[in-house]
Amino acid sequence: MFAPQGTSVGILGAGAAGLITAHVLLEDGFNVQLITRDSSPGGVWARARIYPGLTINNVHGEFTFSSCPMPLPSKSGETGGRLTGDDMCAYMESFAAKFLAGRIKFRTEILSIQRPSDGIWLVTVKDLLNGAQDVLTSEKLTNKQGCSNPSIPTYISPSLAESAGFRGLIFHSSKFRDRLDEVLKTKSTDAGGNEKAISIVVIGGGKSAQDISTYLANAGREVTVVFETADAFLAYKNPLPDFIRKSRFLGILSPHMELKTRLERFLHNTWLGSKIVHFVWDKITSTSFDVYSLPVDSPLRHAHSAFWGIRTNDDGCYRPNGFHGLVQSGKIKLVAPARATGFGHDGRSVTLKDGRVLPADVVILATGFKSSWMGLFDTQTAAELGISRHSPSTNDVNEWNYASLTNPPVHLDNEQCSSSIYRGLVPANNINNRDFAINGAVFTANNGYTFEVSAHWISSYFLGDSIRLPSTAEEALASAERNSAWLRKRYPSMLLWVNESYSSNLAFWTCVCGGDTRDANTNFLFNFSWPQIVDEMLEDMHLPSMRSGGNWLTWPFKAIEVNEIANLGRERQSKRISSCLQVVT
Repeated sequence: MFAPQGTSVGILGAGAAGLITAHVLLEDGFNVQLITRDSSPGGVWARARIYPGLTINNVHGEFTFSSCPMPLPSKSGETGGRLTGDDMCAYMESFAAKFLAGRIKFRTEILSIQRPSDGIWLVTVKDLLNGAQDVLTSEKLTNKQGCSNPSIPTYISPSLAESAGFRGLIFHSSKFRDRLDEVLKTKSTDAGGNEKAISIVVIGGGKSAQDISTYLANAGREVTVVFETADAFLAYKNPLPDFIRKSRFLGILSPHMELKTRLERFLHNTWLGSKIVHFVWDKITSTSFDVYSLPVDSPLRHAHSAFWGIRTNDDGCYRPNGFHGLVQSGKIKLVAPARATGFGHDGRSVTLKDGRVLPADVVILATGFKSSWMGLFDTQTAAELGISRHSPSTNDVNEWNYASLTNPPVHLDNEQCSSSIYRGLVPANNINNRDFAINGAVFTANNGYTFEVSAHWISSYFLGDSIRLPSTAEEALASAERNSAWLRKRYPSMLLWVNESYSSNLAFWTCVCGGDTRDANTNFLFNFSWPQIVDEMLEDMHLPSMRSGGNWLTWPFKAIEVNEIANLGRERQSKRISSCLQVVT
């Protein structure tokens, strides 16, 4: 049963996932409206949110959509070939202007979301320019990943700093652009009243912490970064060839919950294959350390695992003016492993858990973001959807006895969590209603490709196409629980770090990401097995998967390009027509 032409769809958020979802839905005949509190499109790449020094982990072509080619990086020499925040912002604005003119309600804050018994979605909003409130209605609703509220531990919050008598500047990294001039103009004096260099402390070890400290160090400021565990990073002397970095190569070296090819089964189910897998990952890690000649006692070696974790930065080629280069040259100081716990009595310092005290005229909290989902949905709607994380309903089964997953890192926290989001796209409880979906909740190293395929999956789901779906909510929930069990096996303890809006699926090397959600977006938690996730979505729609081609020998090394999915809309339409003809005959 197909949705009628012109069915209204509300899209909450105008980030990358929201923009491509709106475009695909429009192409399929839906009447879409996007809602964002920002004054420009782009989400984390909106103009008000980018800041000097911001770069993206993904290589060129991994954050682009098939209908809108992306220009080459504007400052390739300075960024190691990476796109800047300005590049991403310009691309998002260009895409929105070309395909979604008049479809976005800017400066509109979402206050609450309800779905009464008649099934029509009610979204209460406030105009941020005049304060007027309104209720918007739509027949279907899509939500972005929902991770935009700053997460600040109470013991180092600005309010606590004020009560403790801290006299310096303190703010969250999301305000860096707004407060930059203030930071650069800040002055400090010694006990004799003589002017001295100011001390800037950045708390956090993710991508935003690195970008901000890099910018300030290059501006001649003294910067100290405090963190407990560093993000893993990839670095190389020369750019990796496409057949390594943009192919399935890294993906098949990261086990997926379904090992569909002989090569994957060999690599992850045999002793020899497992040795090869871990040799390659260890070599990638050690080579990255060697590129920057990190000493054996460097805090940067005390990092999350590139294989077992989801906090990996692709730093690109060696850059003396990049974060790791500046650390190497002593222009950025590291205090790690360490945790900031409060503020000193002198009003100009930060105290650490181990008793040390760091001078601080400016404190920047690169402490990440938390879910913006909770609190938007009324109690009844949230319960009907089942969108919250929860304790596992069943004990983990030993289903994945992969050789490559033996000897995992020690998991010290007994708390575990599970998600009820099927495929990272639809709440299991709501699977048969076909009126609510999520795009942008899957961690991936190739966001453009993944978001675009997800948008087509959502459109097929809303249209009522014949796609592979669980037949009942219970079956969908069992599948989501199984996926969560796999994630707990694959990435021990990492689901405790990821918030509700992301914990539904990780396509890390399988996907890539880190510290704040630009550290879930710039620090894209790299899930390098993302090609397997995308293949499953294509197969759900009964469309060809593994589109990069190649023969039995070359397929792991064929570069994946977004133009492979440029005709997905027509392919889906052909399937739809064929299905209708079969019904008629």
